[in-house]
Amino acid sequence: MTRSRSATFLALTIAWLTAAMLPAKGDEIGISEDAILFGQAAALEGPSSALGQRMRQGIVAAFTEINSRGGVHGRKLQLVSRDDGYDPDRSVAQTLRLIEDDKVFALIGAVGTPTALATIPITSARNVPFIGPLSGAEFLRDLELANVVNIRASYGAEAETWIKHLTEDRQFTRIAIFYQDDSFGRDGLSGVKRALARRGLELAAEGTFERNTRAVASAWRTIKRAEPEAIVMVGTYGPCAEFIKLARRSGARPTFVNVSFVGAVALARELGPEGEGVIVSQVVPFPWDRSLKLVADYQAAQTAFDPTLTPDFVSFEGYLSGRLAAAALEQAGPQPTRASLLRTINDVGRFDISGSTITVGMRMIDAPPKVFLTVIQKDGTFKAVDRL
Repeated sequence: MTRSRSATFLALTIAWLTAAMLPAKGDEIGISEDAILFGQAAALEGPSSALGQRMRQGIVAAFTEINSRGGVHGRKLQLVSRDDGYDPDRSVAQTLRLIEDDKVFALIGAVGTPTALATIPITSARNVPFIGPLSGAEFLRDLELANVVNIRASYGAEAETWIKHLTEDRQFTRIAIFYQDDSFGRDGLSGVKRALARRGLELAAEGTFERNTRAVASAWRTIKRAEPEAIVMVGTYGPCAEFIKLARRSGARPTFVNVSFVGAVALARELGPEGEGVIVSQVVPFPWDRSLKLVADYQAAQTAFDPTLTPDFVSFEGYLSGRLAAAALEQAGPQPTRASLLRTINDVGRFDISGSTITVGMRMIDAPPKVFLTVIQKDGTFKAVDRL
């Protein structure tokens, strides 16, 4: 064989092998004959790791449950999780890795507002579904973000619930805020200011801290001068627990109210005996209420996945995201694409998950997700309350 013919043969062989490894025309990235691959970029290590880990546990519990029944149209659901440390730059790198290297079909269970703010342009440009982010940020509810699938209430809705109860149930007028100094905290700040303005009130004081730190002493010194009756908190469990303990050691006894993103169970664990009476708003059903079939199914799925796990608001949210993804894929048909999944989610809008209705997309405008309040008890458990 001449050099010329050898080169031609080699080129044709490489071309044939390359073609053989590529998906057949019409196939979608992340989907094979027997599996659908999802990706998660979240805090799996570091000071906010409980949030990412619990989201992952809930998603995998849901996928394990679905797979035990044969999967979706014969395909098993799989999850690749990568640690972003709750850092926007790392989240961009890990999201690109999931999309370009791991070649996931969709992203699910991302954790945080600043990380989502950095990664949404990447996912939107590629029309990669971004399902169930653990964030109530307003920008994620922009209807022009067609690839984002929210299942939780906004931080604005949580803030309205806080202020309504603090002003009506407790008749408080001096309300301060402690918040993370980034897009997450400022989103919560805006919601609180709007809720107070509706009632002719203003914040008594503001205190901030930096993400992924527990440097809260300066914020407490600023806030305590106002002698607030209540302090609403927009942060993660570590710094919020540190702030509450610092305030209580100084002898102050304001009412503390935390956003759902705090990680309620992790917060109660950090606070120990000092957690009694601390309020946390929630955006998923009470995960210990087994009278709901959805909760009973969640607990059974979690136990089947890992018998050592206990119920938790964050893992329940991950479970709901996983079940929603499966339900939407089921309705999208046996040959789903990213576009057809998103179209199905928006067209259907309401999904029955174990007897409970999950509303997403445009339907959330008419039927917004519920927000309710819980209070940490003396033994570290939670009690759901209608009034403070």
